[in-house]
Amino acid sequence: MEIIRFAQIRPEPWRNGGGVTRELASHPKAASSQDGAWDWRVSIADVAKAGDFSTFPGMERVLTVIDGELMLLTVDGEEHPLEKYRPFRFSGEADSASTLPTGDIRDLNVIARTGAFKGYTSIVELSKKRAHPVFEGQLAVLLEGKASVAPGAAAEEEPSDSVDPADSVDPAASSTPEVPVELDRYDAVVGSDTRSPEILGRGFLAVISIDRVEHAHS
Repeated sequence: MEIIRFAQIRPEPWRNGGGVTRELASHPKAASSQDGAWDWRVSIADVAKAGDFSTFPGMERVLTVIDGELMLLTVDGEEHPLEKYRPFRFSGEADSASTLPTGDIRDLNVIARTGAFKGYTSIVELSKKRAHPVFEGQLAVLLEGKASVAPGAAAEEEPSDSVDPADSVDPAASSTPEVPVELDRYDAVVGSDTRSPEILGRGFLAVISIDRVEHAHS
C-alpha cells in the first residue's frame, strides 16, 4: 500500500511567479522535472495572484478548486466561474488565465496527453461505515476531514484438495488485520487491484482516474 505524503513534497514555483505546484504523481516519472515531457501528471497548485496559465500543447486538463471559494478561469476568451469541488475540463493548448475574486485558492490539476491517456476527477463524500476502495490506475486525495486507509481483503484463493501434512505454517505469516494508517489533508493513496486500499472516515475525497486510451484497429 503506497501513500504519498503531501507534507513531504517540495513546492516548485511557477515560471510566472503566480503560485507554486506540488506534483503528486506523473508518468513516466523520469520526465517529471521537464515541463510537459510526461504523459500525465497529477498536482496541487497554490494560486496566489491572477495571471496567465502555462500552456501544455497536446494535453488535456481537468482543474478542480479544492480550497477557497471561486476562480474565474478564462479559456480562449470565454470566462468560466469554477466553484469548489466542481471539476472543469479544458485544452492544455488553450490561452487561459485566472482571476481570484474571493482571494487565494488551491487547485487540483490532472493533465494527460491527448490520444494516449484520459484523466478524470470525481469528488466523493467519505463514510465511516462503507470503505471507499482505490483501484489500479486511480489516485485518491483526502481534501478535507479525517480518514484512514487500510489494505482491502486479499482475493480468495482456490482451496486445494490435497494437503501435505509436512507443510509447516509460519505463525508470523498468518493473516492478521492490518492497522489502518491515518491520512493528513492532501495525502494521496495510490490504487491497486491487489488488496485495493480502502479509505474510511468523514470528509471529502478526490478520486483521480487515469485511463489509457485504446485505439481501435481498422
